[in-house]
Amino acid sequence: MKFRPFLLPVLILAVVCSTSSCVKKYICRCEITYSGIPGLPDTAVHEYDISDTKSKAQSKCEENSYEKEVNYIKTKETCTLY
Repeated sequence: MKFRPFLLPVLILAVVCSTSSCVKKYICRCEITYSGIPGLPDTAVHEYDISDTKSKAQSKCEENSYEKEVNYIKTKETCTLY
């Protein structure tokens, strides 16, 4: 029984590794475009960090996407995860 003192730490390490989620830092990139009348600004790009699991980070990022039209000016923001 030489391996007995090492069994508990190895078991604890295995449990911790299997129960922890894979939280990483992702970049959400949002492109904002304007259309409808001449003289509107060019496409703008905004980036921000999201620290979460990949699927949760992707849904958080993509829920910021939208389209709206006010006074014939159409604004579209498309967000994707990198």
